[in-house]
This record gives sequence, C-alpha cells and structure tokens, in this order.
Amino acid sequence: MLVDILAKMYSYFYNVQVDPMNEVLVTVGAYLSLYYAFLGWVNKGDEVLIIEPAYDCYYPQVKFAGGVPVPIVMNLAEGATSASQFTIDFDDMEKKINKKTKMLVINNPHNPTGKLFTRQELEKLAEIAKKHNLIVIADEVYEFHVWHKNDMVRFASLPGMYERTISIGSAGKAFSVTGWKLGWAVGPKQLLEPLKAIHQNCVFTCSTPTQMAIAQAFQLDWPKFLNDPKNSYLATGLSDELRDKRDKLARMLEEGNFRPIIPDAGYFMLADYSHLKEGLKLATEQDPDDFVFSRWLCREKKLAVIPPSAFYSSREQKEKNCNMVRLCYFKKNDTLDAAEVILKKLGKE
Repeated sequence: MLVDILAKMYSYFYNVQVDPMNEVLVTVGAYLSLYYAFLGWVNKGDEVLIIEPAYDCYYPQVKFAGGVPVPIVMNLAEGATSASQFTIDFDDMEKKINKKTKMLVINNPHNPTGKLFTRQELEKLAEIAKKHNLIVIADEVYEFHVWHKNDMVRFASLPGMYERTISIGSAGKAFSVTGWKLGWAVGPKQLLEPLKAIHQNCVFTCSTPTQMAIAQAFQLDWPKFLNDPKNSYLATGLSDELRDKRDKLARMLEEGNFRPIIPDAGYFMLADYSHLKEGLKLATEQDPDDFVFSRWLCREKKLAVIPPSAFYSSREQKEKNCNMVRLCYFKKNDTLDAAEVILKKLGKE
C-alpha cells in the first residue's frame, strides 16, 4: 500500500518510526493536506505565520478556517542573483508572535523564490516554534527537486520537531504528474487525527488506481535512492533534468536583458526585468507593474509568465516587489526553444 512505502521513506528521512496506519494521511493533492491542517487546528482568531512571498493558497485557506494570516516578509539584497539571498528577519518575526499565534507555515524548497532553507535557518525556525509552542506546517512538496539530495533538510527531522510538525508531500511534484492530484500529510497521531476526521467525512478516499501507481513507483525507486543514487529518479534523475533546464533558462533570460535569480531547487525562477521597463508605460492605479508587464509579455510577445507580487498579501509589498516575473523552466525542450527565440528578440529591441 502507498502508506506503507511512505512510512518507510519518512521513517528514514525523519529518523523516527512512522506508523503507516496512524501517522500518514493520503489526500486528493497536497492542497487538501494543507487545507485539512488549517481546518483541523486553526480556530477563529488564531494567527498563522506565513513566510512571504508565499504560495497563494495559504492565505484563503487560513481565512476559510477562521484564522488570521500574519506575513513574515523575506528580504532580498539589491542586485542579488541567487535565491539563497532571500533572508528572514528573525527578530521581526518574533515581534509578530503573541498569545494568539498558533501555527507557522514553512515552504521548503520555496515557491515562488526557489530558495532552499539552510539547516541553520531551519534550526532557528525550530527554536522559535519550540519557544512559542507553535504547530508547524512543513510544505515540502519540492523535496525531491534539490540538486544534491543531502542538502534537503526536512523540518520534522530536526530534534524535537516531529511531534509538532505536519509535513506535506506530493506525488505530482515527485513524479511530475501534477494532474493526478495525490498528496499526503505525515505527522504524529495526535496531530493527524483531526485531519483524518475531516477527510473521512468530506472526501472519504482517493483514487485507488492512482495510489497503486504511485506506490509502485516509490517501491521501484526507493532501493536505488538508498543504494544506487546515480540510477535513482528521485535522488538524481529528476534534479539533474531540472538543473539542466534551469541553467538553460538562466542563459536565455540574460540574453533577453533579464537578471535571473538562480534557484536552489524546484520548478521556478524569478527574473528581474528592470532593464526592460524603460520606454514601457506599465504603471496603473489598479495593478502593480509586474501584472501589467506580464500581460504585455503574453499579449505582445506570446510569452506567459507569472507576476510575483501575487504572492504578497499587502499593497505595500506588492508595489515594493513588482520588478520581477516568475517563470517555470521544467518544460519540454521545444517550449524552451520557442521561448529562447522570443527572449533573444526582446534583448535586441
């Protein structure tokens, strides 16, 4: 069964004995695991710390549960070229914690920035979670998208964190089948019980054939992951393919006069388009510059991108962080080649 192989894998990753029957919940996509976690543990008025920029479903899901999202905005140094240069102001974070603070959401590897949090950063977050008795939602759906598997520090593996952490995983991200909508939550029995109650009475189950297929895929790859990583899709195959495409997109963006922010992991790359703004009338009263630029790029140049200001909650932060676009580089080579033609033309205009 899928829960058995998941329990085996996460027992290894977390260095604990994960009970497949009580400490793993399979859901219709990681989305539902997240939503169940908020519904199950957030009460009206509870505050939830969310590191920004943030995946855009966190805010509405917390609000649906009756909670209050509290943004913790990461800073990026001017002229930065690496996602690792996004940093958290931990002092500012602690100032936002009060008796209403219930939960901390950590997305690692991070979407949309592509940042992989270091062990030191995660240990600091763990220290804060323990000090203030916070439940932690570790959204780690891009866990197999890391260039070197040992660089991925799963939050629940840190000392004392398994008992306070609900970890979220995704079959879609692991095997590039995002349309299959299969995810899971892993955590101690007492944390998963309310999630299971919601799942049983709202959705009840997930597609059996899909679960069987994903279980078999993990069962086939897991021995290689442990003993023969060079031939393991999850250990090296996926990340090698991602890295090659990342490097190609970075070169393409530089040719188009963008400044790429090189990601540590994941599907996505941010790119600063400030050099292209000259001569373009972008500002509107309704939308930040990156929305206007993204629409222009799509309509006029036929290149679709995402405006990262959508991943911020306040108008102030949206306006402050509107000089970039987000691109997905995990595409067919034909798609990347077509984008390269567009970017080269753009760089010469």
